[in-house]
Amino acid sequence: MAQAGSGTMDVTFPSDTEILITRTLKAPPHLVYRAWTTPELVRRWWPGRRGQMTVADMDFRVGGAWRYVMVSNGEFEVAFHGIYREIVPAERIVHTEIMELPGTAPDSEEGAVLNTVTFEPADDGGATIVRIRTDAGTREVRDMIAQSGMEGGVREQFEIIEELAASLT
Repeated sequence: MAQAGSGTMDVTFPSDTEILITRTLKAPPHLVYRAWTTPELVRRWWPGRRGQMTVADMDFRVGGAWRYVMVSNGEFEVAFHGIYREIVPAERIVHTEIMELPGTAPDSEEGAVLNTVTFEPADDGGATIVRIRTDAGTREVRDMIAQSGMEGGVREQFEIIEELAASLT
């Protein structure tokens, strides 16, 4: 269990193809969800503290596409995109995710992982348990994601989301 801001973040591997990240945030689910789904707020948290977001395109509906691009502090560009498959307001978002490597078309779904994000009220009612379950499809892809520095980036994202959600009250 790793310390992250005012809470802890757990990263586990429930199967050979999955990563599960769990974090409790000190803000109610509707505000965490708002920070997660509003493009101008996503621009503030998605790059963590590792760069600046240059694109936050979100057609936030089932079947809609999203695309995020950031320029890291190391001056290189990183882009991801996907399709929303399921949306239950303030409860659950299911979407594909593809890291755009050279030669990847911006609308390609080839090699996509499937992310399921859930927002659950914590016992005290004023906090939210967020779970991100990534199905990478293979153990090799799961391990590549786990070894990419993802954990540190997600920890930073959660710290910023918690601050943003608290400021929305």
